[in-house]
This record gives sequence, C-alpha cells and structure tokens, in this order.
Amino acid sequence: MSRKDIFAKCYEFTAAEEARKEGWYPYFRPINENHGNTVIIEGKPFIMAGSNNYLGLSQDPRVIEAAREAVARYGTSCSGSRFMNGTLALHEELEANIADFVGKEAAVCFTTGYQTNLGSISAIMETKAHIVTDKLNHASIMDGIMLGSAFTRCRNIHRYKHNDMNDLRRTLENIDDNEPIIIVTDGVFSMEGDITKLPEIRKLADEFGARVYLDEAHALGVLGEHGKGTMEHYGDNSLADLVMCTFSKSFGSIGGFVAGEARVIDYIKHHSRPLIFSASMSPAQLAAALKSLEIIRQEPERVRRLQQIGDKMRKAFTDLGFNIGTAETPIVPLIIGDDEKTFNFWYKMYQQGLYTNPVISPAVPPKNALIRTSYMATHTDEELDKAIEIAGNVAKKLDIIP
Repeated sequence: MSRKDIFAKCYEFTAAEEARKEGWYPYFRPINENHGNTVIIEGKPFIMAGSNNYLGLSQDPRVIEAAREAVARYGTSCSGSRFMNGTLALHEELEANIADFVGKEAAVCFTTGYQTNLGSISAIMETKAHIVTDKLNHASIMDGIMLGSAFTRCRNIHRYKHNDMNDLRRTLENIDDNEPIIIVTDGVFSMEGDITKLPEIRKLADEFGARVYLDEAHALGVLGEHGKGTMEHYGDNSLADLVMCTFSKSFGSIGGFVAGEARVIDYIKHHSRPLIFSASMSPAQLAAALKSLEIIRQEPERVRRLQQIGDKMRKAFTDLGFNIGTAETPIVPLIIGDDEKTFNFWYKMYQQGLYTNPVISPAVPPKNALIRTSYMATHTDEELDKAIEIAGNVAKKLDIIP
C-alpha cells in the first residue's frame, strides 16, 4: 500500500533544526534563573526586555509566599474540573474580587487565559449570530470563534481592518437587523502595543444593537490610573459588556477570567466546554493572582512607573529612528519588515545580553516582521538605557536605522 504517512510533514520540516545548527534559533531558549528584570541563560546574564510580567509581581516575595501558603493548605492541584471537586473557596474569593476590580457583577476563572477566550466566546456563539473581530486580535480569540462556529454551525464571522472604525461601521451596516452581534477586540494589541478605540466601538455597538467583548490581557495593570485597564483609560466603565483577562501578565500567575452580568457569567459557566472539561486553576495560581490583585490596588505607583517607562522607551526608539508603528504602551515593537533581517537583529542583540522576541507571520501580517520589546515597572533606568544602547548600536551596524 502506498498510503502517505501522516508524519511525513514532520520529517520534511527542517527549518528549525537548520537554525539550531547555525546557532541563531530564537525560540524555546531555557532560562536557568529568573530575577525578573534579568535572567540567566546558559550561564550568561540578560536584560529581560521580552516578558509580559508588566508589574514585576511574579518575583514579588509577597506573591511567592502567598503561593507557598496555598500549597501548604490545599496541595499542588485541585485534580478536577470546576464542576466536580475543582472549586475551592479561593476560586470564589478571586472571582468576587476580580469582578469588583473591573466593575462587573460576576466573574468566572479558567485555567489559562487562552482557555478563557476559547471557552467564553465559543459558549456565547449561536447559529444566526454574527461575530465581528479586529483583524489583529489575539489567536486565542480567533480559536474561540472557530470552536464556537464548529459547534453552532455559525458562519457569520467578520474581520474589520485594525482599529478602523469606518470599516467596522461598514461591516455592521451589512448585517441583518434581526440577527445578534458581538464585537470582539483586544484592549491593548499584543504585538502593536496600541489601544483599541473602545468609546467608538461602544457607540457603534449601541447604534446597531451589538454587545462588546473586551480582551484585557495586556491592559489590566498597564492602562488607567489604577491599572484597571482600557475602560479606566477612557474613563467609562460601561464600554464593554464582557471583560476577559489572563493572570499570566500583570498578575504574576497563570489562568484567566471573564467578567460581566451575573446571568451571562452563569450561562458561560454551564456551557463552556474548556471550563467543564479542564482541571481548574491550582491553589498556588489562585493565591498568587489574589495577592497580586491586592498589591495592584494598594500600590498604584507601580502602574504609573510602568507607564513612565513606556513613554521613555517609545521616545528613545523613535528618536533613534526606529519604526515603532502605532505603539502607545510599554509594548514597543521595532518593526523591521524582512524576516531574515529581523532574526539577525535579534541574534546580534542576544549576543550582547539583551533578551527580546522576534515575531514573524502569522503572528503579524506578512512582511511586517518585528522585534517585540516589552517592559516592567521594576526595570531600572540603567537597565533601560543599556537596552536602548544595545538596540541602537546593533541596528546601526545592520543599516536598520541611520
């Protein structure tokens, strides 16, 4: 029989191995020690300018101790779904506190942020509904849409141009008046570092009778006077109907939540397959997120420091001649365009002790390859200045900037 081996594509994939042999493969680099602002890789220190640990809380002694205490009390795992033995008092405490923080009636926690989008969006999809999504939304949003489509046979998926409100209006105008709509957007876009035009989205949603789902993964702890995210940034807590976020960024943990009206959250809890069929967040994760939330509330100066750092880095890179696109946050992309030049730029900075992230399609549009840099409230000015110096010197040698 001449049937093709399903593993054939695996044997034919050689790009990663070739990059490893040449020494410049940028992914899956094992970190031996993590000190927050700096890490140790293969015995060498690096300035970490590629983490989403925006407030530096994953290294905070209070967060670490809270996780330790939770393990001592509850063990290392719930070993079950939220529906079964996997709901602890810590889950309900965290859900109540996080709902209050984002100004919603209720919340439910998922095991990861990715699962939160996967489970929440797929649960609320239905056959004749329309889901309208920004073209640059995170992959977990798109996967949640696809999972929901698979189970509801919904084919009404619309992607509007990034942050283009005219295109969003045109999309909404072409949808039948009798069919439900939900508009889905990131608050802060993870590669571009820009902010969604949420007030305009809300206005259009109200005009066309749509709901708004807001992914705050890179916005909570980053935007707003108190780190409450995109709605606080714009000064209006009614701009989104459902608010999602992960705990793996500003909250120094892992997991995620979606918050909204109590009856909507209750529906998601009883219809979300990723929630029903996954083991729940572990005690350590819950306790770490709870303690981080407490610190964010008590120490808003962390948020202000992060915002000041974002301002500093955007200005510095722009002054050097880098293309940072539409960045407005502590996520600052250095847009190169060409994949090979991007990897070369990354590798030369890596050799000089600066850890960043090279990003190519499909994570960004084709021919829009970039170096994603991101910063923490705990970075020192000396570390930031060194990062600017390394990036600038390498980019000049490679003719990326004048």
